[in-house]
Amino acid sequence: MNDQNLLTALQTGSEQGYKELVDLYQEKVLNICLGYFPVYQDAEDLTQEVFVKLFETIDNFRGEASLSTWVYRVAVNKCLEKLRYRKRGKRMAFFQSLIGLEEHASHVASNFDHPGVTLENKERTQLLYQHIERLSEKQRTAFILHRMEGLSYQEVANIMEVTVSSVESLLFRAKQNLKKTLRHYYEKQMI
Repeated sequence: MNDQNLLTALQTGSEQGYKELVDLYQEKVLNICLGYFPVYQDAEDLTQEVFVKLFETIDNFRGEASLSTWVYRVAVNKCLEKLRYRKRGKRMAFFQSLIGLEEHASHVASNFDHPGVTLENKERTQLLYQHIERLSEKQRTAFILHRMEGLSYQEVANIMEVTVSSVESLLFRAKQNLKKTLRHYYEKQMI
């Protein structure tokens, strides 16, 4: 089924269209979610939320971009929304701890389940993800889409709704920031 036929099927509520959308994009959406939330269960739950959002908003798809670009955009926006929600929760936990209420543990988990991460690399990966989390939202998004998902600069630009030169700049700054924050670990050959 091509994009137009799939879109028509989705907009008419076809169960087969929804199944095809999930079959085509589930792994890609999961990998994007794993880029933001490296614990597999969290990423899997968020992937389901992304598809619910896609199904709820299919009538809003205007066709100005390709269907895949729209799917990626919804996935990225859902991940950023979840990150903002977690940050609010962390701030609330901090304030609660100041006044003596319950303490909350950090959400950074020690088990990372992103595809391709072998056992010996998990510690390094955890460190890298902790530093990726410190990047600005835009730098993190560009980095995840380009470096981790292998999308071209143009595809990233379409998803983020920015220019290709903006993507290049975001990636350059992300790499510089990661080099700066990880330099100590490289010098000690911990990474």
